[in-house]
Amino acid sequence: MASPRVLPQSTIQKLATFKDKPSSIVSSPSFAADRSSPLDSFAADPIFSAFLSPDFDSSRFCSQALTSNSAIARAEYLQHGIRQLEQQLRSEVQSRHEDLLSQLSSLRDAESALSTVRSGVSSLQSLLRHARSEISDPRRLLSSHTLQLSNLHRTAELLQSAFKLLRQSRRLRDLTAERPDLAKAAEMHHEIEIIYEECDLRGISAVDEEMKWVSEMGIRLRSEAMAAIEKGMDESNPNEIWCGLQVFFNLGELRSTVEGLVNKYKALGVKNVGISLDMKAISGFSVGSSGPGGAQRSGTPQIGGGKKAAEALWERVGKCMEELHGVITAVWQLQTVLARKRVPFTNVFFLNEVWEEGSPLLTERVWEAVAKSFSSQMNSIFTASSFIKETLTNGYPKLFSMVENLLERIIRDTKVKGVPPALGSDGPDQLVNAIDSFQKAFLGSCLSRLNSQVNTLLPMSGRSAIPSKDQISRFLALVHDEIEAVRFHGPLTLLVLREVNKALLLLGQRAEYQMPSGAEARQVSGPATPAQLKTFALCHLLEEVHISISAAIAELASAPAAAAAVSAGLGIIQAVAVESAAPLFQAMQGQLDSLVLKIHDEDYNGVDFDGSGASRYVAELEHAVSHYQAEFLPGLGPARARALAARVAALLVREAALVRPLSEAGKLRLARDVAEVEALLGRHVFPGAQPGAPQKSLVALQRLIFLDSAALVAAAAAGGLPLSAVVHHLFSRAAPGLMTPAEREGLTAAQYSLWMDAHGEEHVARGVRAAVESYYLSGGAKDEVCELMLSICDQILSHQGTSSVIST
Repeated sequence: MASPRVLPQSTIQKLATFKDKPSSIVSSPSFAADRSSPLDSFAADPIFSAFLSPDFDSSRFCSQALTSNSAIARAEYLQHGIRQLEQQLRSEVQSRHEDLLSQLSSLRDAESALSTVRSGVSSLQSLLRHARSEISDPRRLLSSHTLQLSNLHRTAELLQSAFKLLRQSRRLRDLTAERPDLAKAAEMHHEIEIIYEECDLRGISAVDEEMKWVSEMGIRLRSEAMAAIEKGMDESNPNEIWCGLQVFFNLGELRSTVEGLVNKYKALGVKNVGISLDMKAISGFSVGSSGPGGAQRSGTPQIGGGKKAAEALWERVGKCMEELHGVITAVWQLQTVLARKRVPFTNVFFLNEVWEEGSPLLTERVWEAVAKSFSSQMNSIFTASSFIKETLTNGYPKLFSMVENLLERIIRDTKVKGVPPALGSDGPDQLVNAIDSFQKAFLGSCLSRLNSQVNTLLPMSGRSAIPSKDQISRFLALVHDEIEAVRFHGPLTLLVLREVNKALLLLGQRAEYQMPSGAEARQVSGPATPAQLKTFALCHLLEEVHISISAAIAELASAPAAAAAVSAGLGIIQAVAVESAAPLFQAMQGQLDSLVLKIHDEDYNGVDFDGSGASRYVAELEHAVSHYQAEFLPGLGPARARALAARVAALLVREAALVRPLSEAGKLRLARDVAEVEALLGRHVFPGAQPGAPQKSLVALQRLIFLDSAALVAAAAAGGLPLSAVVHHLFSRAAPGLMTPAEREGLTAAQYSLWMDAHGEEHVARGVRAAVESYYLSGGAKDEVCELMLSICDQILSHQGTSSVIST
């Protein structure tokens, strides 16, 4: 079916347009203002209003009219509207007849004026055509002469430039005829190339022929200059390097040449690393024949070939280190020459011409590439072959030594004042980190060996037997071997010592777990029990380990850092050794303390002294000390024996000073008892040794008993006695009414002794001062002894830095 034909714009729409737009021919604005237009009624009509719509669609209107069953009526209605419009148009034309006629006259006048203008334009165009014909010939002639002049100037310039180029080329030939000056020749060659390019002399046969020779000369200059640079870099000859670089600078190719050299040596270093540590090549000497059933043992040498394969592997690693040293030092030589020489006229270093500040230096770029390649190769070796992994892991100190020596050589060989070093601050770490996987494996293996020995010494399961001397020796020998293998490698030494520290911590924990406890471990009346014997053995083990490892650490070059690395392990070893023996030591000390305190049960106020027989507590001390020496002290060691003797001596000095009343005969008896104790300590604790501080304090106490009161302080200072002992002894020389601090507080001798153990000299001085002052307040007479006691108390308090008095 054909699409409906679109009807032309209706008359109503045209009238609507005519009404809405102002008329240009209406001369009077009041014309037809009184009249009403049928358009006003059409706008309100439901049928005709559709024709006034801007989006009126005639096809849609017709379709609606035909489907409404009133098409005939609709058509008549429309015809009626059309007649109204025509009548309105006729009325409008008649009412505006005069205006329309006047407008028609104006159009005729305009057409006449336009005809006159058209005639004038035609005349003007004719004149312009004549002028153009008169001017074009001189213009063509002028353009032709101008082009000829330009061509002449261009020809003259080309001839001048060609002459200059040929003259420079002839000078270059003369310069290179015998012994050429490469730098000067390069400068002339560069000038010729500039003339040729800037003046565009291509196509001139004489110039082109000459440029062939110039190009050949350029190739020769570049070849000889590059040979000089490479020779200087390989032989560490700065003059050769500078001669070659100057040629390329004069050629204007310094930056590209240096960049090419850096890339060349970077590739050379990467290639050398790849060849030296090539997994396929290494596997060629390490892989053995097929095993049973034709299975290939990957990375495992043939039987008997392990040593040879390992030697070949280490030879390759050593070769790799040498080649890396050669590459880096060669590039550093190039960098050093660039950093020392300056550009003429500008006085800028040549290094600044090829390197931007803030970017990596030439050597750093090469080092980063070869270190990355080395790391990749080492990781490949670590995962690809069990034999190579085991060889480099067990020999890691040797591998570390090779890397360390390479770094030391590079740093030493490139440490020159005034020029940048070959390696930056992070350079050494890059190569050390490349073998980090082997380091971790080596340290893990080291810790495994040490822990295995600890497990042999002190198994975790159950209560083990006492370790033998042979087992202790093997453990210490292993520790010394591990330290000795790395003692000349500072950083690696500390890492191994950290593993040793872990083993010591484990040993201390195992020893603490194995230590017996309970009443059996603390008994001192009978012979040493099996539990105590085991405690002695474990203490001896721990002390021997502590002494041996401490001595090994002291011999290392980095002793302070090494000691810090194992401080935790040695600390727990020492702590366990001390704490394990503490219950027994405290039991012995407690018994000896109770025996010494029996001095207050003796009567030292008698009138006669025959010098025969020892006091009962001295005899008991003799028996106890001899029993300890026979059963316990050898197992606890000399340090604890000395500590026990020092405690007995100090306590005896303190308690003997408190003896009161004390007659002249009692002084003799007390001096004899002190001498007996001094002798028994010498016999049982220090046999054959020079008298120690405990014995000397007892000798000083014997002398002090018989001195005048005024000489007591000086004697105490000379004999190493505490001033509290002197002031306590003065109570035996004071009036009976002066009570001691213990008597004032109602304390027994044992209680007062415990109080003094928990307090210092200043508290004793305060207690004595309070006792003397209380005696004065109660009416006691001042005498020389009391005043001396107060003076000594002031001296003690002044030495302690305080004079405050607190209640006792």
